[in-house]
Amino acid sequence: MIIDGKAIAREVRNQVKGEIDSLKRKRGVVPGLAVVLVGDDPSSHLYIRNKEKACKEVGIESSEHLLPEALSENELISLIHTLNRDKAIHGILVQLPLPAHISTGRILQAISPEKDIDGFHPVSQGQLLLGGEGFKPCTPMGIMKLLDYVGCDLKGKTVVVVGRSNLVGKPVALMLLGRHATVTLCHSRTADLKGEVSRADILVVAVGKAGLVRGDWIKAGAVVIDVGANRLPNGKLAWDVEFEAAKERASWITPVPGGVGPLTICMLLFNTLEAARQSMKREG
Repeated sequence: MIIDGKAIAREVRNQVKGEIDSLKRKRGVVPGLAVVLVGDDPSSHLYIRNKEKACKEVGIESSEHLLPEALSENELISLIHTLNRDKAIHGILVQLPLPAHISTGRILQAISPEKDIDGFHPVSQGQLLLGGEGFKPCTPMGIMKLLDYVGCDLKGKTVVVVGRSNLVGKPVALMLLGRHATVTLCHSRTADLKGEVSRADILVVAVGKAGLVRGDWIKAGAVVIDVGANRLPNGKLAWDVEFEAAKERASWITPVPGGVGPLTICMLLFNTLEAARQSMKREG
């Protein structure tokens, strides 16, 4: 069966909106999100517009900081420090990728862990590794939500994650381990990728290479989460997994688009709400 990420996202958004409405009514608090974009990358601008629309739908106050490509690293860090001090801002999102002259690591570290709703700060990543409290990256959170929605009991399951990025592969592997799955983390240079994939009860693929995983590798009845949306030279989208062949073998499979993507933005909204709640607790 096809996992309808759009339908699941609607349910999550409705839940978040209800909780934000309650927060406003009972405490007079409006969650605030600052979005920072440096440069004119068209894809980044599209993502920003989608996030702004989603914020408006659930009642999050979104402020945009659209900055020129030539902005210096120190100027960007200065802005982030200002946003860190702003009590009306509960979450800070710096859209990646940044221009080449700006260190992504320095920028992510400049964001207060208390406002790191993307879950990219070293403190957030460390908390994830240790199984502690902290914000988690939004795409891995969305993947976990999809697995819960289709009723996956992860305990003892053989899970194969293909892709080792800090944004998706590594964090989702840690989240799956935290739910007692047996996890193998693979990548494009794994010696016997076919053999590893064919053992998976649950397969998560996030490499960004069209057709890397063949459909006939999929174990019968496996759940397949494909994060890879790849734009081909002809303008069409292609999956990391051979979709047509894989769906004949999988019990559940995500489409691209309409699978993981809608949940990523939903988890951003959820994290912003949670940041507002934590801010209230700190302030008493």
